[in-house]
Amino acid sequence: MNRGLAQAIGIAVAFIVAAGDGFAQSVPVATPRMTPSQMQNATDAGLDERLARDWGLRPEEWTRYRQVMQGPLGIYSPSLDPLTALGIEARSDEERNRYAELQVQAESRRVSKELAYQRAYDAAWQRLFPGQQRVNLPGAQAPSAGNKGSGRLAVFVKADCPTCDQRVRQLQAAGTSFDLYMVGSRQDDTRIRQWATQAGVDPARVRARTITINHDAGRWLSLGVPGELPAVVREVNGQWQRQ
Repeated sequence: MNRGLAQAIGIAVAFIVAAGDGFAQSVPVATPRMTPSQMQNATDAGLDERLARDWGLRPEEWTRYRQVMQGPLGIYSPSLDPLTALGIEARSDEERNRYAELQVQAESRRVSKELAYQRAYDAAWQRLFPGQQRVNLPGAQAPSAGNKGSGRLAVFVKADCPTCDQRVRQLQAAGTSFDLYMVGSRQDDTRIRQWATQAGVDPARVRARTITINHDAGRWLSLGVPGELPAVVREVNGQWQRQ
């Protein structure tokens, strides 16, 4: 091989190697991609972690709550909050006490927020609609400070509670005068008006003020009366007692 041919071959080889290096560098490296199901699982896990933290629960406790609500308790009471559900299904006194304490703390925070909002709502109503009633059911009065010292019954109810509806009908049929408070109304006048119509509250008795309809705004919890709703209570010697 003559010298010129050898040089040509060397140059060609060098060109091929250089081109090969460039080609290798230009080929993108494949990176693993998450499938839609993996992305959904990651999103669900993040949401569960945040919800558990909001309720003061550990991740494993949130998992147990979800399992509990897939059983009979979830069928009978599908709207139960995590602390109540776990408390009902507690496996020991220690667990039961833990969830009870967590719920008291959570309810205290919620009531404080509701009362603060109620004060802001009252002030806004007075600015925008001075002298007007908030609930449009004929004769219904706006939320008052309560019936303390009046001797009247206070009846606390909530939505989606057939026994609440039944208790109100019984009191009404007996001609009893009472002040009704809807727990969980969210200060929504439409919500409380629809409930009163569904429960058969007599508008004539509301106009006559023998029955009043009010947003609860945290009053039920502030009374500290044990037991579930509905609750019919009266003040006796400075203490609210079930009747």
